[in-house]
Amino acid sequence: MMIMNRIGGDLRDGQFAEFPGLLRPGDLLVLNDSRVIPARLYARRTIVRDGQQPTALVEVMLTEPAGDNAWRALVKPGKKIGVGERLEFPSKTGQIELTADVLERGEYGERLLRFEPVIDFYSAIERIGHIPLPPYIHRGDIDEDRDRYQTVFSRERGSVAAPTAGLHFTNEVLEAISDRGVEIVRVTLHVGLGTFAPLRVQSVDEIRLHRERYTLPEATALAINRARVEHRRVVAVGTTVVRTLETAAQGTSGGPLQPQSGETQIFIAPGFEFQVVDAILTNFHLPQSSLLMLVSAFAGREQVLNAYRHAVDARYRFFSYGDCMFIS
Repeated sequence: MMIMNRIGGDLRDGQFAEFPGLLRPGDLLVLNDSRVIPARLYARRTIVRDGQQPTALVEVMLTEPAGDNAWRALVKPGKKIGVGERLEFPSKTGQIELTADVLERGEYGERLLRFEPVIDFYSAIERIGHIPLPPYIHRGDIDEDRDRYQTVFSRERGSVAAPTAGLHFTNEVLEAISDRGVEIVRVTLHVGLGTFAPLRVQSVDEIRLHRERYTLPEATALAINRARVEHRRVVAVGTTVVRTLETAAQGTSGGPLQPQSGETQIFIAPGFEFQVVDAILTNFHLPQSSLLMLVSAFAGREQVLNAYRHAVDARYRFFSYGDCMFIS
């Protein structure tokens, strides 16, 4: 773990085991309790051409819900799946668990799928789906990934990628933090694939992030309001927590946060005025990503670039299963 003082940009190398000791009694630690769903599904096409039905399976990656029984999804091979097609999602035994119609093709090639109603959609995808491991992990998912690619505090199903800063925690670390007199609360932000997509625009003003669903519970809003009044630090575990809290603060003019649920497309770049977050634990992010811009907004662009140069020289690990950085 790299430790940075954002006031002067001072850096030092450490271990995540030190993290509880870097927190102060009275700090408020905010976690994202979203749980990754097995969002990678495999379907067969029902279309018949020249008297034959295609036998190759289609990969369907769910990215976000889009209303009753509808989901946006990426499909592979994308060019072959047309609007109006029906897809069937079989179990290992061949039984059809889910059926979906392709309603629309999006601007970037994604599809809008309408699933036939079932009693419990999430239970169905738990049976037939696969954990959407990051693309740099060059193997198929295994049963253990259903636990490994989750935070120990995950509980609300809905993410298609893990909120990776939370992967460092164990129950023992959380207990040590609590024993130090740190208050722990939760928000939910369901991570979408758009969070990690590279930014391919000429101007910051052109950037539009994918929508992500979030919830700020009443108990968490009240805890944050108390901490701010009492001048205690609000420490965000991950950029997803930062985006949730700063979304909730929009339009409050520094006033109390209100419990809420909704969708956020907030884009945080240098020049952004943070209203809630005082410190961040975050992993190391890829160049040209919105996440790196968020961290640069919090700690200063030149200081973050200097920290990243040190991370490369010191052989820190990047990506989801990589090392972390505490900025205070």
